[in-house]
Amino acid sequence: TQYRQVAGATCLYCVYDPVTGRCAVASAGHPPPVLARSGEEAGAVRLTPGPPLGAGALPFESVEFDVGPDGLLVFYNDPLLAGGSGTTREERVARLGAVVAEAATRHSTPTGAGQEILRRLLPEAPADDVSLLLARTRLLPDDTVAAWEFSVDPAEVARARVAVQERMAAWDLGHLADTTELIASELLTNAIRYGGAPVGLRLIRDETLICEVSDSSQTQPRLRRAQLSDEGGRGLFLVARLTHRWGSRYTDSGKTIWAEQSLDPQEADDPLGPVDPLNLLESLGPLE
Repeated sequence: TQYRQVAGATCLYCVYDPVTGRCAVASAGHPPPVLARSGEEAGAVRLTPGPPLGAGALPFESVEFDVGPDGLLVFYNDPLLAGGSGTTREERVARLGAVVAEAATRHSTPTGAGQEILRRLLPEAPADDVSLLLARTRLLPDDTVAAWEFSVDPAEVARARVAVQERMAAWDLGHLADTTELIASELLTNAIRYGGAPVGLRLIRDETLICEVSDSSQTQPRLRRAQLSDEGGRGLFLVARLTHRWGSRYTDSGKTIWAEQSLDPQEADDPLGPVDPLNLLESLGPLE
């Protein structure tokens, strides 16, 4: 067969937690982001990039760091450094950090800071495509987050149901109480049965309502359609049917399954129309 050269691509993956103010990042051949925090010198995050995607099978390093409120994360590609002063890459990255620090101080919005960074580092049109992405972080208020930790005891699910109902009432989200209780119950049951301690439940009220369940296992959950006579296997199917979107993410200590719902009681997130969680199984009919 004719030899075909594999084309690689760089990638930077970043996850920010607005509850803890911490960020996790991994790189596949892409420059680490620059971080600017109030009262501190801006600089590149200490991260060793792995090989570009498609160019190797080495593991990718992931690092976590504190960003805090009102931090500025700057993501870029190498052509941004081409117009900067300095003969070595380290000098040009240091120059970028200095420019980012000054721009972050002078501008309250990422747009303004980004325009200054481009103007100062690239006074002339670049010879290659330049990518620049800025993100200003914030922390969620304490009264928009509720978190609990449970042991791996099936009886804990009942305690979680009560906690969810009480929190929905406190947030004046009674229209989401039963649905959220069912989502939390299904995810917690899976975590207790197949995961490991500690098992955590977190509710976040922001632009949407997010329900997160974490455990110490890194086994990927699998969505399947159970047969009508099956006694189990419907947990993730119910979650997918009741929520706007859902997914999972991994950490060094395990995984988190999250599910998101709209706060608007008039919005039908489900493509088949509003769902009554108490009658969901009956309405679905045979799952063959």
